[in-house]
Amino acid sequence: MSSLFPAERRVNEMKTREIVLPGDEVRTEGLKPRNGLYKVGEDKFCSAYFGTVQRSDQFIDVVPFWGTYMPRRGDRIIGKVIEIGPSMWIVDINSPYTSLLHMNDSPWRVNAGDLKRYLNIGDFITAKVLSMNEIKESWLTLKDVGLRKLEGGTIISIQAPKVPRIIGKGGTMVNMIKDATRTKIIVGQNGLIWIDGPQENVMVAIDAIELVKEQAHTIGLTDRVRAFLDSKKGEMVGNTE
Repeated sequence: MSSLFPAERRVNEMKTREIVLPGDEVRTEGLKPRNGLYKVGEDKFCSAYFGTVQRSDQFIDVVPFWGTYMPRRGDRIIGKVIEIGPSMWIVDINSPYTSLLHMNDSPWRVNAGDLKRYLNIGDFITAKVLSMNEIKESWLTLKDVGLRKLEGGTIISIQAPKVPRIIGKGGTMVNMIKDATRTKIIVGQNGLIWIDGPQENVMVAIDAIELVKEQAHTIGLTDRVRAFLDSKKGEMVGNTE
């Protein structure tokens, strides 16, 4: 008689991280509560989101499954120019609020009214959030290492709360994908990702990112992504194996 739970099904079942609902108590276990937690009483903390509990050496966070990007000072993001004024570009940053890039915060010597020579509508940039005001208006800068207009490549979008899982601890996940696919990847903290390289390799990188996005709440994800990339070596340009 066959089992109601075949061996292959048991092997494929994936353990998930601790999942909590809004209002659920979260045991801090001596760690410092940070994002997604609020205090109740003297020493009790509860989740503000429907998401997963993540613990590091010092902190404990609840990372929501869904959510819109809200800019914070210092964030590195990817944005799209959607409008041009006399002295600034208006940029869509994948948020309910647009952002502004003043010509003085660009790396070029720009004259007022001549902004289209440097960035036109539809162009993508990787920028840093310079400042915010009380009405959620943010200002960007391109004056820092690695910030620039993005030429070529492919832009994909994920939920902003999934960005830390795409990057991985110390950049381990995104660097593994980059090295295996021999592509250039920039992950914006606003959920936009730029990928450049041979088309075959870019497609494998996108599939790997989709795998991380879909299974972000599970344990053992790094090993599964590595196995997936190994299985795709024969489909990519530049691999000698």
